[in-house]
This record gives sequence, structure tokens and C-alpha cells, in this order.
Amino acid sequence: MTREFFFKGHIVMLFVYGLMFTIFCNVYGAFKLGSLQYSNLVFSQILALLFTNFIIYLQISLLSLKMVSPAAIIGMSFDNVLCCLIWCGLAIKVYRWLYPPRDMLLIYSDRDPDNLVKKIKTRQDKYMITEAVHCDEPVDKVRKLIRKHQAVLVCDIPSGKRNNIVKYCYMYDKRAYVTPKLSDIILIGAGQNTMFDSPLLVTRVRGLKWEEAFIKRVIDIIISLILCIPTVIVTLIVAIADMIWDRGPIFYTQERLTQNGKTFRILKFRSMKVDSETDGARLAAKDDDRITKIGKVLRATHLDELPQVFNILMGQMSVVGPRPERPEIAAQYEEEIPEFRFRLKVKAGLTGYAQVYGKYNTTPYDKLKLDLTYIQTYSAWLDVKLMLMTFKIMFQKENTEGQAKYRYLLLCRFIMHGIMWSSDGKSRNKYKSAKMQWKVYRFIGKNRLNALRYMVHYTLNSVKKYTRG
Repeated sequence: MTREFFFKGHIVMLFVYGLMFTIFCNVYGAFKLGSLQYSNLVFSQILALLFTNFIIYLQISLLSLKMVSPAAIIGMSFDNVLCCLIWCGLAIKVYRWLYPPRDMLLIYSDRDPDNLVKKIKTRQDKYMITEAVHCDEPVDKVRKLIRKHQAVLVCDIPSGKRNNIVKYCYMYDKRAYVTPKLSDIILIGAGQNTMFDSPLLVTRVRGLKWEEAFIKRVIDIIISLILCIPTVIVTLIVAIADMIWDRGPIFYTQERLTQNGKTFRILKFRSMKVDSETDGARLAAKDDDRITKIGKVLRATHLDELPQVFNILMGQMSVVGPRPERPEIAAQYEEEIPEFRFRLKVKAGLTGYAQVYGKYNTTPYDKLKLDLTYIQTYSAWLDVKLMLMTFKIMFQKENTEGQAKYRYLLLCRFIMHGIMWSSDGKSRNKYKSAKMQWKVYRFIGKNRLNALRYMVHYTLNSVKKYTRG
């Protein structure tokens, strides 16, 4: 009877583990083989595994009525990561074999499509633009080209022509990739009116509903109170670093815009020199010489934004929302993009849709689209998802390929260190050798599969030696 009880308990634990892992994988996109590249997919899987293992550890401790030793969970985590590295490599190989790059036709207008084309070309493993045509070409010619290709990329063309092309693609089972206009994004969150036999869409006009705003405010207070503790710790560290290197003020306040165009003083850790804006306001750029030594670290980890938890407590900001812009910079954007003020339908946020899914060089117009997508598709679950995704982008700098390789070199070295830590002393010495480091480096180079075989072979040998000993 006791054995049967424990067996059922183990089944429940496995079910909970699988459920939690699936939820975190969906949050981080860890199953998106066709969308994410290898390094991003591995990182998403690792985050999902670490969060799941941490929650399971807490659950086991609660069931045991004491804090159990984390050694088993830590060891299992290293095994999980090794399996993740193997699975991601093999799964992507199989996926690319089953689904080769999609042959695409680019349909463009008078607006320059080069920016979008450059982005598409970064994923030639998935998309291949083999031909392009202007939307003003004869309709028969455009339709003939559509039938010739597997997919169509419609890049910012007039709505009337775009609608006809999308319907034609739908008729002939051709996949259409369309750059949305602001009106399209507004309609994403539209409700349906079923009072009549003719479908009607009703757009949101005032941001969030009162019940959504209430739940969002409760979440903001809880999260900001929790973040107050690490904020105080980081403040002490920053104060000491400033005394050593810069001897300037710790905090920096600045006027920013929030909901309905109201202004407030945002609080940040100072990351630039004291006299950095004597020549007027301008946005920070990469490798900006105005950034201090401690500021580079704070910006790289996004910790310079941490003091804004006090703005959140005061109700001036939210945890999730569009990033608050300076009034003078927002005015410049609005001269070119009058719709830029649409972002002010909700409170400004510490993190947000544009921060998670955008990049360092994302244009203001594309950031507006991302922020408007958040406003129109808002839900409490979306806020939770974006908070969890923020952990991912905090450790994902937008680097060149070489820098990304260096980051994953460190990751692989850490994994190998963990595997060999559980083995004998000789293995740890082998790890320190130049040959071992070269083998790990090969894992992130062109010979991934060979290096992967080496890692598996070496791990199995280490386990054999350990069990014999």
C-alpha cells in the first residue's frame, strides 16, 4: 500500500514537472525550432529548465517540511543542460532538413524596403528572397509571380493593393508575410459585436478597462515591493563603485512622459558623466564616450533602470508598459509620426513589449507598432509573460556574431565544469588544459557535432570512472 502511494506521488510529481516545463517553454519560445537560431533556442531551453527545477525544488522542500539539500537538483540541472544542447542541435538539423528555406517573392512600393530585406537576410536558413516586384506593375504580372513562389513578402504597400494580394495568396494557398499598418494593429484587439447578422468590430479607445487597470496596479505594487530589496543592495554597490571611479551623484532624475501625456521625474542610476548633456538632449549610442565605467556594466545588465521601482510604487509608472520618452524627443518623433502619442494610452513601464521583442536599432515607427500591439492585446498573462521574458533579454546583449560565440563559449565551459565537478580530480585537471578548452570552443564553431560527440563520450567515461571508484 505504501509503495503504491509513493508510486502515485512520483507520477504526480512527473506530471507537475512536465506541466511547468511546458509552460516556461511556451513563455520563452523554447519549442520554436523554426523561429529561433541555435544559441537563442538553447538559452530559452536552459531558462525554462532552471525555472522549472527551482519551482520543483521548492515543492519538494514544502513536502519534506524542511529545506532539502539542493545537490541533487543542481546535478540534475547540469544533466538537463547537456541533454538540451544535444536535443537542440539535432532538432534544428532535422527541422532544416524537413523544412528548407522558403522561396519568397518581395512586393514593395515607393518606400525603401532595404531595412526589412536586411533583417530577412539574417535568416537565410528560413527565408530566401529570390525575386522582387513593384506593386504598381500590371496585376497579371504580379499574380503570375505569386503563383511561381512558395510565399510572398508584402512590404508596406497601399492598403487596397495589399488586400487584393493577400486574398489572392489565400485563394492559391500561398503564405503571405505582411508588414502591418497601425490601423491593422488597432484592429487586432478589437472586440466583436454580435447584435446583428453583420459582423462588427469595436476598437479600444481608452487603453485598459477599469478591471484590467485595477489588477495591473495590484501586480505593480507586489512586484515593486519585492524588487525594493535587490534595489537597496545594488544601490550600495553602485555607491561604492561611484566613490572609487567617478565621485558623482548615484541617482539621476529626468522628465519623462507617461499616461495621457503627463510628465514625471524618472529615477535611474546615473550611467553617464555629470556634464554629458551640456550640448542638449540626445539619445545614447553604442560605445558612447559619455558613459562611465560603472555605467557600462549597469546598461549591459539593464540594472540602471532598477530605481524606477519607486516610480512604480508612487503610481507614475507600471512594471510593464511602453518605455517613457523625454518630452523633447517625443515631440521630434511626433513631427514625423503623429501617431507616436498613441503609446500614451497606458502608463509607461519598466519593461515592455518593445523592449522584449525590439532591438537596439529598432526604428521609432517599429517601436510604436510593438507598443501598440501590447496595448491592443493586453492581458494580465501577457504582463507576466513579458516579466519572465525580461530575464532572458537581461542576459542577451545585442552583439555581433563573434561576441555571441564568446558568450556561449563561457556557457559551455561552465557546463563542462559542472559535469566534471561531479567526477574525479583528474577530470578537473583535464578541464583546465588547453586541449579541453579547444574542444569546448569547437562546440560553438563549425564542428559542433564532432565536439558534441566528444562531450557525450567524455561525460560517459567520467561517469564510469566515478561509479567504479
